[in-house]
Amino acid sequence: MSKVSIITVNFNHSHVTDDLLDSIIQYNTYVNIEVIVVDNGSTIDPVPNWRVKYPEFIFIPSEQNLGFAGGNNLGIKASTGDFLFLVNNDTVFTPTLIEQLMSTLLKHPNVGMVSPKILYFDQPTILQYAGYTDMNFYTARNACIGQYETDHGQYDDLEGKTGYAHGAAMMLKRSVINKAGLMFEGFFLYYEELDWCESIKRAGFEIWVNMKTSIYHKESVSVGKKTALKEYFMNRNRILFIRRNANGFKKIVFYVYFIIFVVVRNCIEYIKNGNRSFIRQLFRAIWWNFTQSKNSLFLGYKQ
Repeated sequence: MSKVSIITVNFNHSHVTDDLLDSIIQYNTYVNIEVIVVDNGSTIDPVPNWRVKYPEFIFIPSEQNLGFAGGNNLGIKASTGDFLFLVNNDTVFTPTLIEQLMSTLLKHPNVGMVSPKILYFDQPTILQYAGYTDMNFYTARNACIGQYETDHGQYDDLEGKTGYAHGAAMMLKRSVINKAGLMFEGFFLYYEELDWCESIKRAGFEIWVNMKTSIYHKESVSVGKKTALKEYFMNRNRILFIRRNANGFKKIVFYVYFIIFVVVRNCIEYIKNGNRSFIRQLFRAIWWNFTQSKNSLFLGYKQ
């Protein structure tokens, strides 16, 4: 029986991570697993208490916040599974989740990564994710299929190719990482999984969804719904994603579109919504891309 490494990253929300670990204990039906929790430099170290409460799991403390990619990469490097299931710490398992996702990867050798149906935890009949459309590299926009729809089972028969996996829950084979590499750690927060999916596609694999299984997601626990931090990284990394994955002509079109349309639109919205301080974050995001290499690692964030 193949081993599955379940990897999650915690930052200052140990009680949320507890809920995930409890759900794995309660609902997981696959036997050969290892659970790895990376604590990403939380203010109060939760690892000693976890080791007492969950002695069967593996806990890795990091002295600093490595971001989403860095924390997951740390867990991947410590893992021993043939399959790796990366899940946000604000998710809740359902029965047969691992078996269903593994079946997709086992039946289809061309599939490099697969995500399940994702439902909102607080509104469990509402869909968050049933796949992604492909990226429009001229605008760096794509759409999340099914989001905010009531789940009537309309996607339950869907098992096939999609634009991107969802970072809240994505399973892949270790052999895929050997070819495509780990997640690029320069994003720190947001767009990492999209960039990783592009790397996996370039390595010759497809990204799939399997809507026959699901996971619940609490969403935005670590960052918040609308914050300066989120605005900075969403704008910074949108540009960075295009720099790393689009060809020359598409990059030029995107830069023109972003400066003429996105910057103006965002500034108007910030002023209208009383978030004038976000304007500074927007221009900081642009300046970072203007002054840094597309392969630069992120060295820190200041308000």
